[in-house]
Amino acid sequence: MSNVSFRDSSIVIIDTSRTLIRAGLGLGDLLRTPSVRAPLTTKVTDYLVGSQLEEALAAGQDIEVYWPFANEDISDWIQAEAIWKYALFSQLQLRRVQMESPVLLSIAPGLSRDSYERISQIFFERFNVAGFSILDRPMAQFYAAISGNDLSGVVIDIGRHHVDISPIHDGFLVHGTRTIVHYGITDCEYYLAHLLRSNQNLVNTISPPEKPLTPEELQSTLIKVARQVWQEGLVKVLAEGEAADIEEEGVTDIAAVLVAGKEKAVIESGMKKRMNAKATAAEQARAKEIEALDLVTIQFGEYSLTLGKERHRFCEPLFDPTLLAAVPGLPQQQQQVGDENMRPLQLAVGHAVNLAEVDIRQYIWQGLFVTGELTNRIKGLGSAVQARLRPLILSIADQQNEVQPKSIRVLKVPEYFAEYREKGDGLASFLGCSIVAKITFNDSSGKSFVSKADYTDRGPKTVLAMSPSLL
Repeated sequence: MSNVSFRDSSIVIIDTSRTLIRAGLGLGDLLRTPSVRAPLTTKVTDYLVGSQLEEALAAGQDIEVYWPFANEDISDWIQAEAIWKYALFSQLQLRRVQMESPVLLSIAPGLSRDSYERISQIFFERFNVAGFSILDRPMAQFYAAISGNDLSGVVIDIGRHHVDISPIHDGFLVHGTRTIVHYGITDCEYYLAHLLRSNQNLVNTISPPEKPLTPEELQSTLIKVARQVWQEGLVKVLAEGEAADIEEEGVTDIAAVLVAGKEKAVIESGMKKRMNAKATAAEQARAKEIEALDLVTIQFGEYSLTLGKERHRFCEPLFDPTLLAAVPGLPQQQQQVGDENMRPLQLAVGHAVNLAEVDIRQYIWQGLFVTGELTNRIKGLGSAVQARLRPLILSIADQQNEVQPKSIRVLKVPEYFAEYREKGDGLASFLGCSIVAKITFNDSSGKSFVSKADYTDRGPKTVLAMSPSLL
């Protein structure tokens, strides 16, 4: 171990999820949000990554797209190297010959020893980093949300195609309990697109009868509408039973949408003209009716689209994946709703925690943390999961015992992280990496990272004994 430490301004964070990479250079006093965000896709022959690949796809080039980390392993090392290289040298503008930065990499847990050693080899021999450390991604997410000495919980990471559930006890992943369900944000987008087909006004706007879209084009367009709706924060998570009420109401009547939209504009215009004059009783009553319809209008390209309450059903497939059976266009394997990999989220979380030893479950339930890109835009997912998990908690006092969980506590990223305050909990992994990196690379004893001298002396295997997640 060499006695070396690094300046905060030189530290690099690379957060690697299944389908997205986030990176940043420098920590600062206020831990910063990532400066690089790129989809984890690559065309291996030309090394097109991130914005370069997106531009090529937008131009209609015939390109095969790969996600080398999609299955929580590294399926292609050339692709993985291309993505990390893109983050370090194309986006962060670092130079290999003058590389003075250490790197903390977060990645999915449970890789083989050979994989960890090969990652270390890539960063030292191909990228010439000054120091290197690896952190399990669920632990990074958890570190961002915990406070005090509470080191147990369960992390629920909602991704594009999967939800990863990781129980943690006393600061360590409880291996053998991690659970994965095979649905995610993409499935929710397809589901909402399916519901929007019933909004005839919307369909006629984007696919007018005189110039209709092909079925494939209509499906693709509706999915883009659904994506824009949740990314603009126009979706809320429904309580149990609330979805059934909306389903009974159906999609808001087309004529009502049009009339309400126009009347709302007329009422607002009239009130502005009268400045501070009071609206008439009829106008106030109609305004309340419009408000009850919960309408929103989005600008989708050249179109203005009006949507009603049906948009709030976006998250329904997370809690009831059987709904996906009726959705066209999803991969066939994801329609096998009876499979254990398609169990409802609340049951999957309960299953994961129940795989832990019985005497530690009550501690795990004291740290329920829901993260993932979805939580940046949709608030209240943690509370929604908590509410659906209540049947697992004994509420009768005389039936409780020392090991029976009595409550479930929801975690979120603390308010005092000012840079993350308005970002939701979706950047928790990057924040957790920043916290760990600030401690790790300022430790002059070098016990939790591999320096260049350590690597030269002992080779790639050094990372197994000198990383926070691999001790």
